[in-house]
Amino acid sequence: MKRILFIILIVFIIYGCAVFNRNLNRGEVYEGTGQGYRGSITVQVFMNGADIMEIVVADSVENRFVGAEAIEELIDTVIMYNSTDIDAVSGATETSRGFLEAVENAIMKK
Repeated sequence: MKRILFIILIVFIIYGCAVFNRNLNRGEVYEGTGQGYRGSITVQVFMNGADIMEIVVADSVENRFVGAEAIEELIDTVIMYNSTDIDAVSGATETSRGFLEAVENAIMKK
């Protein structure tokens, strides 16, 4: 019984350290806004040095189907290339431009 409790305790400690470490690696957060197809898009960009670690959409009135899917694709691409110099998503050009503008505005605050 003591061994089982000990193993459970170790698992929780390791998990806690992993979560804590992930939050530390997010770095500094910068906020920016851009003009999308239906209105403003506000993002939070988490940077560690010059690296974009994470992007969170804080506020958007874009279409939850087309616009949201385009933004999710753009988030992955911007993080992968660590750049906003990427192509817009076909069918969501204005949303793409607004999102990329918001990310650029956030990065410029660094």
